[in-house]
Amino acid sequence: MRSERKTRHRKRFGLRRRAVYLIAMTVVMLLGLASRAYSQTLPEFWADHAGDALWAAMVYLLFRLLLPDYRTWTCALGAVLFSFGIEFSQLYRAEWIDALRSTTLGALVLGRGFLAVDLLRYAAGIVACWVADISVLHLWSRKTDTNSSKEENR
Repeated sequence: MRSERKTRHRKRFGLRRRAVYLIAMTVVMLLGLASRAYSQTLPEFWADHAGDALWAAMVYLLFRLLLPDYRTWTCALGAVLFSFGIEFSQLYRAEWIDALRSTTLGALVLGRGFLAVDLLRYAAGIVACWVADISVLHLWSRKTDTNSSKEENR
């Protein structure tokens, strides 16, 4: 009976966590698009760097959404490898991929040209999102532990 309750709780917790990652990913994506659309109103530093850092943070959140049971550092490493792979793929020039990159969606996903500074931006975005994720998970687990100990005392 007790293990059945734990299994149901774990499933609900997993769905709740995925919903949180989906919402966070959507917010980060909208912020990234806004940083490009309204770059002229942002301070120069944020206009130059925020879009790429937010794109990489979104990649990290996508990894967490798809692989919620994996460790956070594994997802962070996956996001770094994926982001760096996309950036290095911009060194490859062929007609078919340049045609993809010329579309709005292709440019958002694949980028347009290699910039070494983008690697730093990606790393900064992933690290910031990873630290925020660890902090939220820590607070969430403390809250869950407090609630479960109250239930046990009843």
